[in-house]
Amino acid sequence: MENTPKYRFSEPVTTFHGSRLPERATPVGYAALIDALGLKVPMPRTLSAVGPRHKAYQQDGWHIYTPRHAPLASLEGHLTFALKYEGLDLLILKALFQASGPEPIEAMVRGTPTGTYARRSWFLYEWLLGKTLDLPAAEKGTYVLVVDPDLQWTAAAVTSTRHRVKSNLPGTPSFCPMIFRTETLREFTKRNLPARAREVIADLPADVLARTAAFLLLKDSRSSFEIEGEHPPQERIQRWGRAIGEAGRKPIDLDELLRLQRIVIGDDRFVLLGLRNEGGFVGDRDRDSGAPLPDHISARHEDLPSLIEGLVAFDRKAAPDLDAVLAAAVLAFGFIYIHPFADGNGRLHRYLIHHILAERGFNPPGMVFPVSAAILDRINDYRRTLESYSVRLLPFIKWESTDKGNVRVLNETADFYRFFDATPHAEFLYECVARTIDVDLPAEARYLEAYDTFRRSVTEIVDMPDGTVDLLFRFLRQNTGVLSKRGRENEFAKLTDDEITKVEASYRNAFPK
Repeated sequence: MENTPKYRFSEPVTTFHGSRLPERATPVGYAALIDALGLKVPMPRTLSAVGPRHKAYQQDGWHIYTPRHAPLASLEGHLTFALKYEGLDLLILKALFQASGPEPIEAMVRGTPTGTYARRSWFLYEWLLGKTLDLPAAEKGTYVLVVDPDLQWTAAAVTSTRHRVKSNLPGTPSFCPMIFRTETLREFTKRNLPARAREVIADLPADVLARTAAFLLLKDSRSSFEIEGEHPPQERIQRWGRAIGEAGRKPIDLDELLRLQRIVIGDDRFVLLGLRNEGGFVGDRDRDSGAPLPDHISARHEDLPSLIEGLVAFDRKAAPDLDAVLAAAVLAFGFIYIHPFADGNGRLHRYLIHHILAERGFNPPGMVFPVSAAILDRINDYRRTLESYSVRLLPFIKWESTDKGNVRVLNETADFYRFFDATPHAEFLYECVARTIDVDLPAEARYLEAYDTFRRSVTEIVDMPDGTVDLLFRFLRQNTGVLSKRGRENEFAKLTDDEITKVEASYRNAFPK
């Protein structure tokens, strides 16, 4: 690595950038590169270090390796270690290439022209920065995958003859979050949840299936508003529910997002529709001064067109190659971090989940999984999932307060939203989708079948309209299967004691629990 800068890499430490190591060890890989080059990016969720013992283990956010794993104390050594053991962190890699310049990567390739890590680094430099290095096309070397499929989820590979690599990156330079192959995600993808959903509804009568689908759709729409702390009129809930029911039918682009925003907002007299023309944040304001107290700062409004283009390109090019739930997590959580609109982002974020699942045929035709209801039931886990990145990101965004109590971002931040570790988001979403298939879908189907059994039993006891049967059912449900004194004396005073006894027995038979 001639004529390249010399960087000072960490010696063994017990504390690193405020993080306590399990034992005295030497940070390596991405941690070492961030530290030595002073990169202004969030640390990975898991850091690596080499300890003195000959036993590798993970603890407290650190992966401690053995002395035999120790890389050379150089940019090339730590970069190679990162690619080999830590997977691709595109945000760190782009910042690294910008800080180091082309010389170290050119030196790597010239030193080992057939080396797999040199050629992967070469490809990633040109792919991320859009610049061509002063290197001739590779003539030798076995073709190698850019992303290690044993470490991270990938898309279909595209050959680059210049580098003799196969790019299986699940996105474009405009938007490419990565997901690690955790044991949790491996188990979820093995379950074949779409088949499980079809199995649940296979024997349902057509009318029960239709009513189940209608209820779950309404439930998801209502829950999506409740997550935002809103309780709008029923008409607005139903209107948004109809939009969700059409998810997956139209490709996602800016015009489609704008159309959906108009639907979800309804009354736009006090809301600017369209892409933001100023900063944005999620959080509170100081009660006295009105100054922003952000928990998350959205992408700069100047970067929104290119970031939306990245989302659209991901939906069209990369999402079809990924597992549907993983693709939905990347698209939806990428959108919510960008936060392109002044209002409506949360509901559109959850709409994008339905868009991917429906487009890919993950859910049965005409059926919407009430993912928003599952999120609402796990709202604290949902917030922790969002914070898994936003909390780590916030210290790297420089901002000032505006006269309107908004934020003005002062540094370049677009890459923070293009490249992030979407693993926690994919795990959370899979848990929610699995819950809707394992619990909500069969529970609602059983409920409607039980209700129909109760209704038929009641009409055999006494002749009454469906609306009256439904009112009787609600009285019984509210009083654990017993008709209340009020019901006996008012709404159902015409029922005899014998009829009431039989009706209550019918309820218990239909709903034994």
